Amino acid sequence: MTSDQMYNAALKRLAATPVARLVAPDATVKLNNPLCGDRVILELRIEDDHIAALGGEVKGCLLCQAALATLVELATGRNAAEAWDLGPRVAAMLEGTEPPPPALAPFLPVRPFRSRHPCVLLPFEALGRMLD
Repeated sequence: MTSDQMYNAALKRLAATPVARLVAPDATVKLNNPLCGDRVILELRIEDDHIAALGGEVKGCLLCQAALATLVELATGRNAAEAWDLGPRVAAMLEGTEPPPPALAPFLPVRPFRSRHPCVLLPFEALGRMLD
């Protein structure tokens, strides 16, 4: 598989999905990937131990942008423990030790490109740090 094949239409659609910044978030985390230069700002609003809203922005590659959009979709409405577990599940899916849930299937072509795994994981890592 070539890196061009990694960037499938589903990933491109996800990366183009707008993710807005939140007004008055309860928490904000900023993370950088020093290896590739990706930067993510993740903002969270919690109500009754459930994620009421996620927002943020990515300055980086298509994979990181697609991952942020996916994270917003998957984590909103979940309780904190369920949302925290998303990061390890994505990492296991990328490593090939866990099958992907349907929402993560567009990221399957990234598996052979281990150097790109951190791009996908950065928004999930930000959420994990926020919820720790």
